[in-house]
Amino acid sequence: QVQLVESGGGLVQAGDSLRLSCAASGRTFSRYDMGWFRQAPGKGRDFVATISWTGDITYYADSVKGRFTISRDNAKNTVYLQMNSLKPEDTAVYYCARGTSYGSGTDSRTESYPYWGQGTQVTVSS
Repeated sequence: QVQLVESGGGLVQAGDSLRLSCAASGRTFSRYDMGWFRQAPGKGRDFVATISWTGDITYYADSVKGRFTISRDNAKNTVYLQMNSLKPEDTAVYYCARGTSYGSGTDSRTESYPYWGQGTQVTVSS
């Protein structure tokens, strides 16, 4: 059973930064693409960023490109989301998800991610 545990969320002001972490269980973390998604109140779950199993390919939603950076440490079974220049519209629950084994690192579809964490709340005040 795969377990994904997010941490690092919180309440910040517009313009601040946060770094989210997602720790994964199991020995096969390094084989899988990983993604971050978010869900604002009353809205659907939206793609934020994804990273290939090798870590050398990343892909971002237009709304976060240039502000957010996804990275991973396969030795620690952890994927990160560095969020800079946060805006009130970034307020959401952020979810980490495990995607395809040996994937392309560019898949933004929620249906391509069968395993999800419980989420961490990020609130950005204006």
